[in-house]
Amino acid sequence: MNNISPVKIWRNQKKIASLIGKIGVIESFTIIFVPPSGFEGQVPYPVALASFGKSKLTASIVDCDLDKVKIGAVVEVVLRRVKKTDREGVIPYGAKFKLISK
Repeated sequence: MNNISPVKIWRNQKKIASLIGKIGVIESFTIIFVPPSGFEGQVPYPVALASFGKSKLTASIVDCDLDKVKIGAVVEVVLRRVKKTDREGVIPYGAKFKLISK
């Protein structure tokens, strides 16, 4: 089982914090139907590659209907739980996308 240590989560906080609230545009996406371990309760879910000016980020999209996900859609980076709590009780949070209307 691949556990994320609290130290790794703590070290990653600054990177995640700098992403929250950024606005980007979907360049590509796919729908996941067969998830990796720890994500079984989330299927089906969309994962997108979004452009944020000179940088790009890949993340899953939350709080949306699958038919609303399309290339060119505008997304905002939000903080959400990434997967189930591990054996130590650590709740892993990370950056995900949320579709926004403009």
